[in-house]
Amino acid sequence: MSSEQAKLDLERIVFIGRTYEEYVRMFGLKDEDMLNKRILDCPGGACSFTATANQKGFNVTACDIAYGYPENDLLHKGIQDIEHAAAGLEQAKEGFVWNVFKNVEELKKMRLLALKGCVQDMKQNPQHYVHAVLPNLPFADKSFDLILSAHFLFTYHEQLDYAFHLAVLKEFLRVARREVRIFPFVNLNGETYAHAEKLVQHIKELGHEVQEIQVPYEFQKGANTMLVIRIMA
Repeated sequence: MSSEQAKLDLERIVFIGRTYEEYVRMFGLKDEDMLNKRILDCPGGACSFTATANQKGFNVTACDIAYGYPENDLLHKGIQDIEHAAAGLEQAKEGFVWNVFKNVEELKKMRLLALKGCVQDMKQNPQHYVHAVLPNLPFADKSFDLILSAHFLFTYHEQLDYAFHLAVLKEFLRVARREVRIFPFVNLNGETYAHAEKLVQHIKELGHEVQEIQVPYEFQKGANTMLVIRIMA
């Protein structure tokens, strides 16, 4: 791939992430949920969850299509994406709940903190960041006790069709040993995914337990529940 092609492909990726503290609230995580468990964050994006969790003594791996690009390029792209997202929020404040962040400036500060923490850890601990292109994951069956997936499935319902959603979930179920948590359970408009009932029924027919659980986090209005899949087979 030429450098120009690589640059073009990177422009198609949005590299924005959340902090460890946001993950704890988004996924209702407690220390016992993570202690002595292998955890996968997919797609990890520019989140600092992996960096902070491993510093705390947990065992977390992140994977993302973006991890195939140089760290400094990702840092530059992430800063651009944060500025662009912040500008959009200034025009759409009414669609968000301003208790997680006081204002757009604080949001930018936390997004930059996550981005820089992620990129720094990628340089220091590259083994924790795996390049992957969904719906395929480069891991063996039952590699992780818990999979966390934020702001991807259900969020982009227009760009990602039902077949893709199902293929990704089946891949998560292949790689997970105990549980999969997906946040949020709504799209960018705050609406429930159109094929949610069909998708949940398919997972149940595979023999797994599925539950929608409210979490102590809401930034986008209506985005305050996660889908939890408990592996039963």
